[in-house]
Amino acid sequence: MQVTPMIWIITILVTIAFFVYEFFAHVRKPHEPTTGESARWSAFYIGLALLFGVGIGFTSGWNFGGEYFAGYLTEKALSIDNLFVFLLVMSAFAVPKKYQQKVLMVGIIIALILRGAFIAVGATLIENLSWIFYVFGALLLFLAYRQAFANHDADPANGRFIKFVRRVLPVTDEYHEDKLTAKIDGKRFFTPMFLTIVAIGFIDLIFAVDSIPAIYGLTNEAYIVFTANAFALMGLRQLFFLIGGLLERLVYLSQGLAVILAFIGVKLVFHALHVNELPFINGGEPLLWVPEIPIWFSLLFIAATIAVATILSLRKTRGDRKAAERIEDRRDRAADPGSDIADARAARQRSADEQ
Repeated sequence: MQVTPMIWIITILVTIAFFVYEFFAHVRKPHEPTTGESARWSAFYIGLALLFGVGIGFTSGWNFGGEYFAGYLTEKALSIDNLFVFLLVMSAFAVPKKYQQKVLMVGIIIALILRGAFIAVGATLIENLSWIFYVFGALLLFLAYRQAFANHDADPANGRFIKFVRRVLPVTDEYHEDKLTAKIDGKRFFTPMFLTIVAIGFIDLIFAVDSIPAIYGLTNEAYIVFTANAFALMGLRQLFFLIGGLLERLVYLSQGLAVILAFIGVKLVFHALHVNELPFINGGEPLLWVPEIPIWFSLLFIAATIAVATILSLRKTRGDRKAAERIEDRRDRAADPGSDIADARAARQRSADEQ
């Protein structure tokens, strides 16, 4: 795939322009977005990402197009999991809803910067060290295990890192609008908004470690890695407000992502064996009999895994809700025995009427 420096510059400038527009058009004035606003902008950014992938397919070939779509799906799924953690952080710090847009925007920008740095480092490592695929593969298998047993019940506001920040810096307990610092009795204090952004930045760093090795397992093209990440992050703020209630229902999302990360980890190890240069493995010769997993299979596997995780999550939460309603109904009946007699009489009356 031929990507000139000019294309890189234009792509980066356009990406920055989108985020600048987002800030001045939607974020600078604190407000809680409506469902309609969130739906329109989410559809716009997802549609733009899909059109970009089609453009790559037509201009550079559908193998690269497939790599982009597989990478975009993976990064979008990881970003949605990132949103769930953002929700936990903002709930833990009790961020007022009208200021949540600013927190999300800052978190997304930090994520893009960190991922951009990781992309540059990853591209350099891949170009100069063929054995790095073994490291990436092993890292993804470890991350898949960690993701499968992720603890989403932890309190981000009382984690070790935030406790350390509280000890080092003077922090007030009250919000002062959306300001990061406030002067109280002549002394400068950091606000909970500052702590929230610090927590989200720290989380972004952890997610970048998951994200970049995963997409490099699907493509070696740094341009595809960057654009797939950029499009996955665009519109994430609106998606948060659109599916905020749905996030808590995606109970199997972590397990679905674990399966995806494990699959990509195995794919990377297979690729590493296929291009092997390590002298203690097969005498430094490639193991050409090891299969290379094609991108079309990766794309189908990732899409199917996300779909199955979503369907099973919604089915489980629906079943849990119905079970809770039945238990509550039984408790009400136990508290009021007369209701059973009334229900029985009503049932007999309905049966008589039908006859």
